[in-house]
Amino acid sequence: MSLQKILSPAIFEAIQKQFNVNVEKIEFQATRKDFEGDITIVIFPLLKLIKGNPVDIGTKIGTYLVENIKEVEKFNVVAAFLNVVISDAYYLDFFNSIKENSTFGFISAPANTTQSDAIMVEYSSPNTNKPLHLGHIRNNLLGYSVAEILKAAGKKVYKTQIINDRGIHICKSMLAWKKYGEGQTPKSTGLKGDKLVGNFYVQFDKVYKAEITALIAQGKSEDEAKKQAPSLVEAQQMLLDWEAGKPEVIELWKTMNQWVYDGFEETYKNLGVDFDSYYYESNTYLLGKEVVQFGLEKGIFEKDPDGSVWIDLTPDGLDRKIVLRSDGTAVYMTQDIGTAIQRVKDFSDVGGMVYTVGNEQDYHFKVLFLILKKLGFAWAENLYHLSYGMVELPSGKMKSREGTVVDADDLMQEMTATAKSISEELGKLDGYSDAEKDNLYKTIGLGALKYYMLKVDPKKSMMFNPEESVDFAGNTGPFIQYTYARIQSILRKADFDSSVTIALDAIHPKEKELLKQIALFPELIQDAASNHSPALIANYTYELVKEYNSFYQTVSILGEENDNKKIFRVQLSNKVAETIKLAFQLLGIEVPERM
Repeated sequence: MSLQKILSPAIFEAIQKQFNVNVEKIEFQATRKDFEGDITIVIFPLLKLIKGNPVDIGTKIGTYLVENIKEVEKFNVVAAFLNVVISDAYYLDFFNSIKENSTFGFISAPANTTQSDAIMVEYSSPNTNKPLHLGHIRNNLLGYSVAEILKAAGKKVYKTQIINDRGIHICKSMLAWKKYGEGQTPKSTGLKGDKLVGNFYVQFDKVYKAEITALIAQGKSEDEAKKQAPSLVEAQQMLLDWEAGKPEVIELWKTMNQWVYDGFEETYKNLGVDFDSYYYESNTYLLGKEVVQFGLEKGIFEKDPDGSVWIDLTPDGLDRKIVLRSDGTAVYMTQDIGTAIQRVKDFSDVGGMVYTVGNEQDYHFKVLFLILKKLGFAWAENLYHLSYGMVELPSGKMKSREGTVVDADDLMQEMTATAKSISEELGKLDGYSDAEKDNLYKTIGLGALKYYMLKVDPKKSMMFNPEESVDFAGNTGPFIQYTYARIQSILRKADFDSSVTIALDAIHPKEKELLKQIALFPELIQDAASNHSPALIANYTYELVKEYNSFYQTVSILGEENDNKKIFRVQLSNKVAETIKLAFQLLGIEVPERM
């Protein structure tokens, strides 16, 4: 049982008996490092109900706890903070209750989910005109990690994406391939399909810009030149042909999109993310039209004289939003409304959704969620926009059209190469085969990339520095992986039975600090799930590792002469390693057995 659950009833009782007051909630926090104590009760909120000196109030409550709760050893009061010291026996009992639980902190989803139990998490959602880049990496890592955290918190989760496989940007790549491709394929060029198609997207932009420059030289305004450039006009006609179902255009579209899908799958596999379902914009862009008709009949939407359909959200502090053009064609909002409804039809137990999309779409999702609520869908109350900031490099922003993006595949290779370089400098890989070394470099490189991305609060923009991320010291993935590997080395050297239950009268303060940190893990998972924040998991793991390294440097483990203490410290080390592995599993990061 957690300390809060043990202490709360006794504190309520103490307050009632000592001050004749009933309170509903007690505020706890971790005791500051510079004070003695394991858990702190904050007295400030009680001053609204109890008149008096906070030190006196804290002293009376503390005295009651010492006299009535066997787990409470002593206390001290600093200003309005009651710091409580918990007995070693409590922590030893706690440890013995969890040491055999290899998934401590994780909650399994119910075997039989009913309506509204499951959550669908959408992430990635790329365009099929270019390869995945650095921004997509943050998106994928966030979405995947949040899905895994929600699962660990006891939710059934479906991972999904919607692929933006239609529109003028797709036609630009198609047109450039048709005009300049000379029949090139991924097989003939040796390029991944997404890279090949992305090259033609860049080529289109170069030709388009040259045409604009030429038209301006002929006396056209810049706006006129942009609209009249022959390449754009051709791409727009190709889009019309696609929408009309022209066979040769559809065939080229299918062929080039498949090249991209094959390329994406390879990237996802290397990145270590997966999906349970896929939705395609070419299938979903008309889905919302029936819903618009329903909304019109219910008076939720309104039709303008030109035939376009809108929703007036000004009473809700937003604006008027178009949901159907005057020619009857759908807009993105229409598509997103229809797709959300279709997903619940496809997965009947879904009662909420998480959309992993950059913060430039904040307003779009406010509108989408509000429209779905007004349409009367109960699950619309459980929609969340996992909004994240831009990723930049020390060299600045990226631009897809100009081909200045950081390619996801190239970045993963670079991270692996950097990990190799640093590992070879450290020179600790004697006895490794080449295959083992390559696997380790990839584990370290990807671990560095993922941890660096995920330790930052999703809402914040971030600067990604590849070299800094692979540092083997500080708040980095490799530092944590190295500590895990160090523990595995200790466990391999422990040539005695460390599975037995042992009895100790007392534990070292460093052991106690580790146990306190481990005890936080279940609640931490729930907090990370509630806040949709992998950063909470990442930074918790770093604090756990720092605490372990302090323990490792302070006490003897295998050299301890007392057998019971030695066995306990090995068991404790093993539990720390298990917790690191579970936490990193939630971040999609592997841990090496040797390093």
